Amino acid sequence: MPANIPTAPNDAPTSAAWADELIHRYAQSGPRYTSYPTALSFSEGFTAGDFTAALARSNAGQRALSLYVHIPFCRKICFYCACNKIATKNTALAEPYLERIDQEMALTSRHLDHQRPVQQLHWGGGTPTFLTLDQMSHLIDRLDTRFGLSSDPDRDYAIEIDPREADVLTLRHLQSLGFNRLSLGVQDLDPQVQQAINRHQPRVLTETLMDEAQRLRFRSLNLDLIYGLPLQTADSFAKTLGQIIELNPARLSVFNYAHLPQRFPPQRRINRDDMPSADEKLAMLRITIEMLTAAGYVHIGMDHFARPDDSLAVAQRNGTLQRNFQGYSSHAQCDLIGLGVSAISRIDDSYAQNSSVLDHYAAAIDEGRLATQRGLRLNRDDLIRRDAIERLMCDMRLDLAALGERWQIDAPAYFRPALASLDQAQQDGLIVLQDNQLQVTPMGRLLIRHLAMAFDTHLPNQDKPNYSNIV
Repeated sequence: MPANIPTAPNDAPTSAAWADELIHRYAQSGPRYTSYPTALSFSEGFTAGDFTAALARSNAGQRALSLYVHIPFCRKICFYCACNKIATKNTALAEPYLERIDQEMALTSRHLDHQRPVQQLHWGGGTPTFLTLDQMSHLIDRLDTRFGLSSDPDRDYAIEIDPREADVLTLRHLQSLGFNRLSLGVQDLDPQVQQAINRHQPRVLTETLMDEAQRLRFRSLNLDLIYGLPLQTADSFAKTLGQIIELNPARLSVFNYAHLPQRFPPQRRINRDDMPSADEKLAMLRITIEMLTAAGYVHIGMDHFARPDDSLAVAQRNGTLQRNFQGYSSHAQCDLIGLGVSAISRIDDSYAQNSSVLDHYAAAIDEGRLATQRGLRLNRDDLIRRDAIERLMCDMRLDLAALGERWQIDAPAYFRPALASLDQAQQDGLIVLQDNQLQVTPMGRLLIRHLAMAFDTHLPNQDKPNYSNIV
């Protein structure tokens, strides 16, 4: 590791501390808390009018903006995929969609103070690199016209890339458009696993793009991996991890595959007999943490890892890390505007989600109205609990005294039921509660979703099978 990179803290369970029985006991389903309350609490009683009112209220806070653009198209379906996507090879189908995105921008931006900087931009999908280079340029121009994009070197402008759909020319074009961070989907480098999930992607495709990204001085590069896929074993996944460590990405997201074929039809193409057992998946998780921390990565929390000098790790050390619908973010306190089918916005004290059905989204925009299908305006209790859950999941600690000061409450008394429900977690060594400080232990980082659930008052009324397993 270069001498100027700070050493990673001891933030992973040691072999002696690792307890398979304990993890199995806590391995229930639960939210990822990219929002609180979660999307299952959104109501169709929340309308486009409620969303525009939230946009107007948000101007008073003068928070910077974060823009998310959902591009639902991809050329080929991966069997594990749980995203909102449309499989097609016809890039012309993107044209009317992009026109509607522009109309949505116009409908949204008219309610915003145009002096608010766009500090964060994220294109997700689907496969954003499904778009042609000209279409990408056109979309950036429209975003700049409607919102005013930033040239600040501290901006965080990211795009998800399918290495099978991009080349070095694509990266050069993205850099010219202002993107400074890339996220590459890899999932697994084992050819047999790739065949089982319908995603043929030789290592050379990923390696070539990473080399070019480094040459072009992109600020940060993330790789996505998934454990628990068909035909994976602990040994085979360790080989993939070894190759990934050689490639030295700044960030890694190592997701637990959630097999929910009843909700995501492409997953029905996966042979359940090829799926690894719960014990094998746990072995993969253990190997992942051991190998990545040994290689110098900081375990940010759950399934995210970063080099100590990456902005995610720096933000966590500074207490400014945030959760949003794209996961962990180094840009705290931005108002998030989601554009496109199924996109979710977090504005002021409200969440708003567009229709997840393309035809319904298109019909709304064509009628000159926002495509808001559902959402939620948070009450004071929701806001307090959102703050608590976010700080717990981002800082891996919760300062009850500071929380109480921010909200003018007696936080230990306010959260007495939640803290009482964590007694067993404290006995099991997942947390330490002392002097109004709740500190998550290394083992607790793996189960942070369970710890956060203690503060969630909406969860008892929800159907837990709608959530993936915690580990």
